[in-house]
Amino acid sequence: MIVALIDSGLGLLPTASWLRKLRPDVDLLLLLDPDGAPWGPKPEQWVVERVVGAARQAVESGAEVIVLPCNTASVTALDQVRAAVGDSVPVIGTVPAIKPAAAQCNSVAVWATAATTASRYQADLIARFGGDAKVVGVACHGLADAIDRGDIAAIRESIADSAARTPADVEGVVLGCTHYPLVIDAIVAALPDGVRLFDSAQAVAAQTVRKMDALGRPSTGNGTVRVRTSGRPGELPSGAATFESGRLLGALPA
Repeated sequence: MIVALIDSGLGLLPTASWLRKLRPDVDLLLLLDPDGAPWGPKPEQWVVERVVGAARQAVESGAEVIVLPCNTASVTALDQVRAAVGDSVPVIGTVPAIKPAAAQCNSVAVWATAATTASRYQADLIARFGGDAKVVGVACHGLADAIDRGDIAAIRESIADSAARTPADVEGVVLGCTHYPLVIDAIVAALPDGVRLFDSAQAVAAQTVRKMDALGRPSTGNGTVRVRTSGRPGELPSGAATFESGRLLGALPA
C-alpha cells in the first residue's frame, strides 16, 4: 500500500509522521512543489492544475490513497483531484479544526497564512462551525515560509508577532496552516499558560488509515519514504531536518 501526500512544502510532514506512527509498514510518497511554492497567493486555476498534476503522477507511481495535507490544496482542488483519479482512489482533504475548538472554547484564534486569513474559505468555516464562540483570524506573516527554510530566528520572530496580535482572552488557537504543527512547542511557549492548541494532522492521518482499511487490500509494505519535488525524483529539503517529523521520515530519493 502506497499513500501519497501532496503539498507545496513541509506542511505535509505532520500528517506523514502521524501516518508513520499509526502504520509504520505503509510506504509513503511525498510530493512537494518547491518550484511553485507557496500555493496560497497563486491563481485558483493554477493551483488546481498543479495539484491535479501531482495527484496523477502519484497514481502513476502506484499510490492507492492520496492525502492533501494542505488547506490551500484542499479548498481549491479537492473535488478536481477526486474527479481526476476516480472513485477507486480515496482522496482525503484537510480542514482547520475550527469546529472542535469552538465547541470547547469561548474565544478562539485561527492562526493561518495571510492569504487564508483573508479568504472567503476561512470566513465560511468560521460562520459554519464557530457556533457561539468568538472566533478571530490571526495572519502569521512569513511563518510558513520560514518553516520551509528551517529558519529558526525567523520562525521565532513570526510566532512572537502572531502571539502579540492574538486577543488576550483567547482560550484556544487553531493551527490553520499544516506547517504550524512543526513548531508547536514554540507556539505553546509564546502563548499564555492554559491556551489550548487545535491541529488536524492526527485526525487526517486517522481518516487516511480508515480509508486504507476500507479498500480491503493488503497494506503491508516496507515503510519506505520516497520524495518527488515539482515532478522530479528528489529528497526532503535540508530544512526538514530542523523538525522532529522530518528526521522521523528520513526520506529516500524516488
